[in-house]
Amino acid sequence: MKKLFLYVMLLISLPTAGFAEKGAVSAADPRAAAAGQQMLREGGTAADAALAMMLTLSVVEPQSSGIGGGGFLVYHDSKTGGVATIDGREKAPAAMREDRFLGPDGKVIPFRDAFLGGHSVGVPGNIALMAKAHAKWGKLHWEKLFQPAIALAEQGYVVTPRLAGVIAQLAPLWDGFDATKAIYFQDGHPKVAGDVVRNPALANTLRQIAKKGPSAFYTGPIAQEIASAVSNAPRNAVPMTLADLAAYEAKERPPVCVMYRVYRLCGMGPPSSGATTVFQILGMVERFDMKALGPDSPKAWHVIAEAMQLAYADREKYLADPDYVAVPVTGLLDKGYIASRSALISENSTRASYPAGMPPGAEPRTAAISGEVMGTTHFVAADRLGNVASMTSTVEGPFGSQLVAAGMVLNNEMTDFSLAPMKDGLPVANRPQPGKRPVSSMSPTIVYGPDGQPIFAVGAAGGKRIIMQVAKTLIAHLDWGMNAQAALAAPNIYFNSGAILVESGTLLAAQADALTQLGHVVMVNPISPSKANAAEHIASGWVGAADPRSDGVGLSE
Repeated sequence: MKKLFLYVMLLISLPTAGFAEKGAVSAADPRAAAAGQQMLREGGTAADAALAMMLTLSVVEPQSSGIGGGGFLVYHDSKTGGVATIDGREKAPAAMREDRFLGPDGKVIPFRDAFLGGHSVGVPGNIALMAKAHAKWGKLHWEKLFQPAIALAEQGYVVTPRLAGVIAQLAPLWDGFDATKAIYFQDGHPKVAGDVVRNPALANTLRQIAKKGPSAFYTGPIAQEIASAVSNAPRNAVPMTLADLAAYEAKERPPVCVMYRVYRLCGMGPPSSGATTVFQILGMVERFDMKALGPDSPKAWHVIAEAMQLAYADREKYLADPDYVAVPVTGLLDKGYIASRSALISENSTRASYPAGMPPGAEPRTAAISGEVMGTTHFVAADRLGNVASMTSTVEGPFGSQLVAAGMVLNNEMTDFSLAPMKDGLPVANRPQPGKRPVSSMSPTIVYGPDGQPIFAVGAAGGKRIIMQVAKTLIAHLDWGMNAQAALAAPNIYFNSGAILVESGTLLAAQADALTQLGHVVMVNPISPSKANAAEHIASGWVGAADPRSDGVGLSE
């Protein structure tokens, strides 16, 4: 109980927003934010800080992200003035089959069976992403980035109420998952808030990678443990080989950038659907005077809801791994196409349906709903040199596949594929295939002001809801003039089964009747978990901000 009290006091003592004359960081856990802050104070770049936070989150927020998963990084390089993006998304092993998630009757198996165990695990990409980013933009020694994470894994960390709740929820699934229970159980029972987790296996894994570099992860004993855990999983074992791991490569992809009013926005392209879908939403609302409407206007939220549903329809039809499928990003963001989609939105009524469009350059294909459950984490860093990192990292759902290997939680990223490979007799763009990366909603974003300098960085967690959290935050910041902290705290909105979800206990929930009169079926819902992080540049420096619904904090350098 004393340990839990100390953790709560730490949360109280760390401000949700942190101001800095030099640099700033923000992460979903104060211990991770502190690791990023430490790197900045030791002269590190935004890349160093972001990567140290990713490693630390692997330890203290294992249910959401880690080195057993993947991520996307959007980076502003102050030396060149350019923006770059790195794809560390997990890849399907060579043994992947299109029908992996179909039962004997040819129908999709229940999601509970799909995510659990070996057949949902993709080859992790975060360490390869980290190596590429550090080689390009890092300043501190590689080993330095691992020190905070190793110390926490070895010495132990206090279980938060949030982590304890996830453990309690998932523990009934862990029969036979001995490596998982060895870390997160105590005396035969799930660990609770205030207990201490020590993870010497993960500390050893991190130490080996720190000493030997990324090859220690993708070859040798660590790779063997990962391959063995998947191939011999207590549930849904499938082959993963050393060759699968050794062949993994993080890829630098072209960033996706658009203009929104006077701002230039840049994000991650496919296999992320994030930037494309977020920017479609913004493009469709741009013709409306959102500033004049304001956050108190039901019509403003109505327009957002209409744009959201049209953009998500395109997402489900066209987004996939660009190495396997021709993704018409240029067409989806074409000004003429966006204008035609925006013209479908009326300020005064809803649509009867929200079909996907036919953007320029798109090939005929069928739409299918892809998976994605509500996990993931986002973190941002800005340094004194003007570099900015916006990174989202994930193991997919809470505790991923539920498997642990070499101390790390292994992802369940393969369930981000469309589980049914065919629809209406046609192949689905995001179907499972060997070596393919599933589509993602992760939306790390950097915003540039009229002078071309970065002024805002943002991203979120929460599966497909990531896109709407980021879009909402950008509208709140750029149109409604809210600072980063207020923009993150602004109400969330989403949709499900023909209804729009509005966040309970907010000004948006108070507008439910007005939205109903505009034609919406409205459900007041907590829309949880909500977990976004941001940083903004103001006259005096950078400010880190974190979603008040989360445990996150922003810290100054």
